[in-house]
Amino acid sequence: MSYPEDFQAHMATGCTTVARAWAVARKDGRQLGFTDHDGTLVFEGITFEPDSGMTARALAQGTGLSVDNSEAYGALSSDAIREEDILAGRYDGAEVRSWLVNWADVSQRALIFRGTFGEISRGAGAFTVELRGLTEPLGQEKGQIYHPRCSAILGDRRCKFATLTEGYFAEIAVETVQDARVFRFDAFADFAERWFEKGRFQVLSGKAAGLIGIIKNDRTAADGSRTIELWQRLGAEVSAGDMVRLEAGCDRRAETCRMKFDNFLNFRGFPHIPGEDWLTSYPVSSGTNDGGSLFK
Repeated sequence: MSYPEDFQAHMATGCTTVARAWAVARKDGRQLGFTDHDGTLVFEGITFEPDSGMTARALAQGTGLSVDNSEAYGALSSDAIREEDILAGRYDGAEVRSWLVNWADVSQRALIFRGTFGEISRGAGAFTVELRGLTEPLGQEKGQIYHPRCSAILGDRRCKFATLTEGYFAEIAVETVQDARVFRFDAFADFAERWFEKGRFQVLSGKAAGLIGIIKNDRTAADGSRTIELWQRLGAEVSAGDMVRLEAGCDRRAETCRMKFDNFLNFRGFPHIPGEDWLTSYPVSSGTNDGGSLFK
């Protein structure tokens, strides 16, 4: 590993003042800094706190496309990484950076690792997290699937639809909640039934603020009340009065893209691809050879 010249010169003196520092950036925007030095370090706009109980094991790095992995160990505490935040998934996929830094002159430093949080294990008041390097995604299979339904995710750069367009989302206060998974609303904006199925459910306030779930069912009762059910419970409790945002869902069919979102120019599926019946069809002297089912 090559270091910046000033840091390399400091390392070459033989009498160094070097410490480790880590920065963890969660997807909700919160950023935390840790160091194994006995004093606070500040650089790159981040305050690295000592006595956090977070340490790192030896980093395994290689050349080529091999995955660089490490582990970090830390104590669960109320002012640093809390157990309830881990259970809520707030650290899932969090970005992590690690430096060697001259604590006597923090301008002399070297970034030695950059990656994301992987699997987190906890117990006995402590946690262990796997750190995955930047080469980790290169080991995943990628490619386009030829399928009648759209392969894009609603609102991503391929879909290009603005999910917060008026008429396609609702912000409303929670009225009743069951197991952080089933939500009922007595009063609701005038949206068609099942409008939000397969859409996003984001908590905007309260203990679960920032958490996102996927809507499984969206049903309207005879009295006009609305029931929203998620595929799985959120990682933190949601209370009556908390604000949530519901975003319209997409089942990725061509008809839905055209009629519901008026976005068919960006449809990323293949609705006219021949099916299995077409592949097994054969010419006949009567009837219409339209590629339809042989058995009607």
